[in-house]
Amino acid sequence: MIVYGRNPVREALRGRRKVHRVWASRRAVDSEQWLSDARPQIADQDEIERLCGSLEHQGVCAEAAAYPYADADRLLAAEDALVVCLDEVQDPHNLGAVCRVAESAGAAGVVIPERRSAEVTPAACKASAGAVEHLAVARVGNLANWLGSAKQAGAWIYGAAAEEAAPYDTLDYGGRVVLVLGSEGRGLRPRVAATCDQLFALPQRGRVNSLNVSTAAAALMYGILHLRDHRA
Repeated sequence: MIVYGRNPVREALRGRRKVHRVWASRRAVDSEQWLSDARPQIADQDEIERLCGSLEHQGVCAEAAAYPYADADRLLAAEDALVVCLDEVQDPHNLGAVCRVAESAGAAGVVIPERRSAEVTPAACKASAGAVEHLAVARVGNLANWLGSAKQAGAWIYGAAAEEAAPYDTLDYGGRVVLVLGSEGRGLRPRVAATCDQLFALPQRGRVNSLNVSTAAAALMYGILHLRDHRA
């Protein structure tokens, strides 16, 4: 995998997977000390763009090993684990943005389906600003089945929905919590929604009645952290 962008490459070098080699422009090396330490191969902008296939490389790219997906069941090991599940979110930029928030908020990890879902691609790495290199991201064959097993492990499953949903700040977020967010177009699939213990929603006070999935994830995760702190 060719990872590109200054933050994604820097975090890949600090993360779990092996980075085989790094390419960088002379300008990037002169402005970033950590790049000098990585001993990159000097390349011009056109060559870096050819290697990574993107204009958003910021003068840096790297060849890294395949992304190391986590074991989904292990994400619930902590008694207060907060796990985010994305139900068929197909835009890698949205996946990356959610992972960036989840890592910043201290979530145990993110779970995605193996099919009809964005994967951790170079674009997702870029959108996450390198957060995927430190966050546990797991893939499961059937999301509804995994949510059922998470309930058996003692987790509460809360699904974000726009209709027939309780206000998010009325729920109890003690213990293990799994937050499920739906796809960009249709939201949660019926079977996934039926698996949830409760559907909940953010307050909507404007005229636009929906949020981008990464924006909703940020508001909900930090709202949950706030409620946990004040109810402890």
